[in-house]
Amino acid sequence: MRALQAQAYVSIGFPQIYFPCSRSANASQVLLSFIITNFLSLSLSAIIILLGLRKSTSAPICRKLLLSFSDQQILTGIGIQSIGLAKMNTMVPYHFFIVWLLSLLSTATNLVTLLALVNDFKRDWVLRWLRQFLMFINLILGCITGIFVLQSVMKNLEPRLPIGCVWEVQDRGTPSNAALSVTGTIAVIAGNAIVFVLSTWYLHARKNPRWIKSVQVVGLVILVAMGIGATIRVIQVSQAFGSPPESVHLVGTGEKDWSFGQLLPLLLLSLPLISTVEIVRGEMRITPNAVDDETAPLMDTELQYTTSQFQPNPLWGSQTHLFRK
Repeated sequence: MRALQAQAYVSIGFPQIYFPCSRSANASQVLLSFIITNFLSLSLSAIIILLGLRKSTSAPICRKLLLSFSDQQILTGIGIQSIGLAKMNTMVPYHFFIVWLLSLLSTATNLVTLLALVNDFKRDWVLRWLRQFLMFINLILGCITGIFVLQSVMKNLEPRLPIGCVWEVQDRGTPSNAALSVTGTIAVIAGNAIVFVLSTWYLHARKNPRWIKSVQVVGLVILVAMGIGATIRVIQVSQAFGSPPESVHLVGTGEKDWSFGQLLPLLLLSLPLISTVEIVRGEMRITPNAVDDETAPLMDTELQYTTSQFQPNPLWGSQTHLFRK
């Protein structure tokens, strides 16, 4: 029983036979990491887009934060889809469906970042084409995982069989909610492809017409709805927060357990915040480096250090002494 408590198992048949199913991608910490990153990215994008409508400020700190969260989300999104496809022979449709929902959160984060920071990407061709490449990889993986989900719904795949069996088993008949599920899955896959084409044009367009701000607002609303919908569905069907389908017959509470391996994605969310503190201090509070002084020869400033470059603790100490003001 200790082994059953440590992992998520699926029971098959009678007598009960248990085999471990891959659940590391659906741990509560991984789900929280995707949900929190998506929420923060949507919030920061809304701030940047709304401030852009008023033309009050460029919001440099929000831009740097959003770019960091977006980079982290798109890489983890590509990674979790790759893991899901690599483990298709041990991952049941229930877990694979959650992986697909997490990929939708990653896509929403990536697209909303593109809406808010498109001018930043246009100014640097390296960032622009790197973003284009990552979007293409994410689209391909999203379509493949979506096709697996669609096929499992159309064939009414046995919930306790690995998702990789979807091409080998016979059709078990049409479930009661098949029409809605199939329509929704096809709409999402087609929508991702259409949005990729539009975002490619948006990313490489040389001019910004006046109506582009309206596109930003409408796109923001759609992506917020997409993020909220995917988040609600993840919370509903995951064992970590909701109730998984009874037909899966999960044994144990492995998805609710906390360990360092699953906690790591949440800890990584602090990196953009730490970088932001460093950026704020570097841009606003720190004395300029003497090496950057273009009026003096480089050798005169590189090897010399003056106390005027030292910033003392505001509570005690001075530029010349550790403790005395």
